[in-house]
Amino acid sequence: MKNEKTIIINGNPFPLRSKDTILDVAKRNGIFIPTLCHLKETTPTGACRICMVEVKGARSLVASCAAPAMDGMDIQTESPEVVKSRKLTISLLLSSGHHDCLLCPATGDCVLQQLAYRYKVPGTQFEASRARYPLENVNPFIIRDFSKCILCGRCVQACNDIQVNNAIDLGYRGAAAKVITAGDRPLKDSDCVFCGECIQACPVGALYPKDALDKPRYGELEKVKTTCSYCGVGCQMNLHIKDNVVQKITGFNSAPNNGSLCVKGRFGYDFIASEERLTTPLIKEKGEFRKASWDEALALVAAKFTQIQKKHGSDSIGVLTSARMTNEDNYISQKFTRAVLKTNNIDHCARL
Repeated sequence: MKNEKTIIINGNPFPLRSKDTILDVAKRNGIFIPTLCHLKETTPTGACRICMVEVKGARSLVASCAAPAMDGMDIQTESPEVVKSRKLTISLLLSSGHHDCLLCPATGDCVLQQLAYRYKVPGTQFEASRARYPLENVNPFIIRDFSKCILCGRCVQACNDIQVNNAIDLGYRGAAAKVITAGDRPLKDSDCVFCGECIQACPVGALYPKDALDKPRYGELEKVKTTCSYCGVGCQMNLHIKDNVVQKITGFNSAPNNGSLCVKGRFGYDFIASEERLTTPLIKEKGEFRKASWDEALALVAAKFTQIQKKHGSDSIGVLTSARMTNEDNYISQKFTRAVLKTNNIDHCARL
């Protein structure tokens, strides 16, 4: 089309869409621009300055995550000036706290670490200037390591714009700046619902699950996509598995949850490998349970159902299903209850 608006990135023209930023066009066309503070579906802040690009005719480098893409723009994403700026920014971020990568649970999944490696930034080059705050580990799920926080604001955006819990915000100024709750209280005494969205949004190791140091590292885990079965929403999630044991859960970025999870979906998985789970059917005889095969157990249940139906009628039987089951399993249960047992006496525990 003659009137189609285009933008030139690294010498190649690309079409524009309404309300595109430079970063939007680059991502859509597979062009790498690093980001730390940018979080999808939230308002860009341009806080981290790592996504700077060179725009022909502009007086200085431009934050691509917040700059609107305009027709005819000529942009360089890896010019010498851009690379120099990114190296300086990475050096300052590494110097802003205590980034001990060898002992950090985010190793292998840390964006700052990946960028330092990509741009060959050797490590701390400047004297640390930000106030240090003690590790917060007094809540049941999340550890807050302020020494690793780079103040990108992604956790704040995830909490306020995506989950709309409004439990945290950026507070204080200068070297004393930090992410705070209302009244700067610990998370356990705040409005936090422990959904863990902030953990998933954090690009470094400033936020991590309380048991992370007892778990295998990121590179040791196999990722398997599945559907959360805690309720009927159908949230998509990734199970991170080692030795056939679920080590952690993260949200998968697709409908209906677009990567978000609640506290149950993200942290409620210990039951899967619990030693208290039944793995073999049990039949009670003379007041004690004995192990049985599935064929024997199902045959006994069928015989008892038939006996009760004949003696007391179908409505003497009731079925209770679980919120831990999938929608499909619950559908089959009600179908079995109505079509086979011939009763409408089926109920469901709405929440656990």
